[in-house]
Amino acid sequence: MILLSVVLGIIPLLGIVWTVASGALDTVGGLFMTLIMLALSGILFLNVFLDFRKRRQAQAITGRKPN
Repeated sequence: MILLSVVLGIIPLLGIVWTVASGALDTVGGLFMTLIMLALSGILFLNVFLDFRKRRQAQAITGRKPN
C-alpha cells in the first residue's frame, strides 16, 4: 500500500513538471490544475507518512513488525 501511494503521489508531480515545461502555468486553468495536483500529491504522501508512523509506533510497542 505504501509503494502504491508513493507511485500515485509522484504522478501528479510529473504532471506539474509537464505543465510548467509546456508554459500552461500562466493560464488560470494551468494554475488550478497545478493546485489540484499538488493537493492530490500531498494527500497521498500524507498517507505514506501516517502509515510509516503507525508502523513505527506499533513496532516500538510490540517489538515486532505489524502485518
